[in-house]
Amino acid sequence: IRKTHPLFKIINHAFIDLPTPSNISSWWNFGSLLGICLMIQIITGLFLAMHYTSDTTTAFSSVTHICRDVNYGWLIRYMHANGASMFFICLFLHVGRGIYYGSYTLMETWNIGVILLFTVMATAFMGYVLPWGQMSFWGATVITNLLSAIPYIGTTLVEWIWGGFSVDKATLTRFFAFHFILPFIIAALAFVHLLFLHETGSNNPTGLNSDSDKIPFHPYYTIKDILGVIIMIMFLMTLVLFFPDLLGDPDNYTPANPLNTPPHIKPEWYFLFAYAILRSIPNKLGGVLALILSILVLALMP
Repeated sequence: IRKTHPLFKIINHAFIDLPTPSNISSWWNFGSLLGICLMIQIITGLFLAMHYTSDTTTAFSSVTHICRDVNYGWLIRYMHANGASMFFICLFLHVGRGIYYGSYTLMETWNIGVILLFTVMATAFMGYVLPWGQMSFWGATVITNLLSAIPYIGTTLVEWIWGGFSVDKATLTRFFAFHFILPFIIAALAFVHLLFLHETGSNNPTGLNSDSDKIPFHPYYTIKDILGVIIMIMFLMTLVLFFPDLLGDPDNYTPANPLNTPPHIKPEWYFLFAYAILRSIPNKLGGVLALILSILVLALMP
């Protein structure tokens, strides 16, 4: 039945009877870890959405309510927040592996990967705005404002995204809507990413053709993936249960105040490279272009 049933056949060809190079190292684990990250984020996110309100007056309080009054709400909230960090750690290592081992020669897989990177960054940015703390508000203000650097249509564009003349109610609700839908788009893209990868098969550390030396994915790599997942979840839960605010910004524990700018506007650690590039160029448009190109440069690899 595994080989004949239309649905099981897909799963079978992707995770069970898939011929896999016999020598791929732990650097090849991050793809599956990213899949697990996405699942963790969607599940915790769903439960957070059940208790969250996307209104400027109640958003901050609803997050407080989740942490204090909802059963294990604090756990769900911090798993979601630090899960995003794990997601980006895996993402950067996954991309780095691809660059180092020349995986960018698998053209379609690579380009979908670059699109995935952009989508995940957009999702993370919009999610960060939702608790409506100081950093949420000012981060949103600063980043959306960058679009005003686009000649001629910039200002109109920014006000269109804001749904008004500043980051306000309309902005928060639409960010919540987008933050909810994008992960499902990411999941669909990830599926296509895998589809294209399985057209050619995985690369391997030698860079040589491994067709003569393939082993079935199950049980060899299923068990290896499970080990990777266990290690990652241990790392994530250490972070969540012992140092939940290690990677966060204390400013976000202050409710958003449009009249008071925090002294240091900075993004979460996983955007610091982009933000540093942005700030290092005096010209607004130049900085924006450099920021986009710092990620888009990946598309030039092949």
